[in-house]
Amino acid sequence: MEANGTAPPTADSSPSSWEHRFVEGVIRRCGQDKGLAAKLRRADNPAMEYQSWELLASFGVDLEWENQRLPFVTVASAIAKSKAERDGKLTLGQAIARCYEDGKESNQAKARLRRLLACNDLPEVCRILRSTLSLIDSKVARPLNFTRLLKELRLFPFDDKRVKAQWAQDFYSHSAHADSEEAPS
Repeated sequence: MEANGTAPPTADSSPSSWEHRFVEGVIRRCGQDKGLAAKLRRADNPAMEYQSWELLASFGVDLEWENQRLPFVTVASAIAKSKAERDGKLTLGQAIARCYEDGKESNQAKARLRRLLACNDLPEVCRILRSTLSLIDSKVARPLNFTRLLKELRLFPFDDKRVKAQWAQDFYSHSAHADSEEAPS
């Protein structure tokens, strides 16, 4: 249990999971309310994060607990910046590899992955993810699996080694020419 009494997230990938409902809700609301989308795009800046709090609270996120709030802020901001119309299938590791012509063989891609894997806590990983998610948005045509990313970020404070191993597995098992393949959700 976390200090606020919440348990670590489960591997529930059903459409009724909290993470799935949140991602679908953010996508829908960003499509309907451009003002909200603008607020969420700015919310990954710690000084502007409060602009996302009304939305987060409406989904039951406890705003007082950073380890609960930060994953939701990070994903909501990424959704708003990407102007996603749907949740994707691409995992974080696969997306990082696809940002570079040489895929997993690219030294830049490896350096970006290593920087994420070196993170020691959730605030650090969310801070480092900001630039990575912007790069992915600018370089990769297929949408990220935001539900999976949210689950991974929520799990990070409880089992960071597992999350990091999954990101590395997805990165290194990615084929640069596998654009037609769909990643598992």
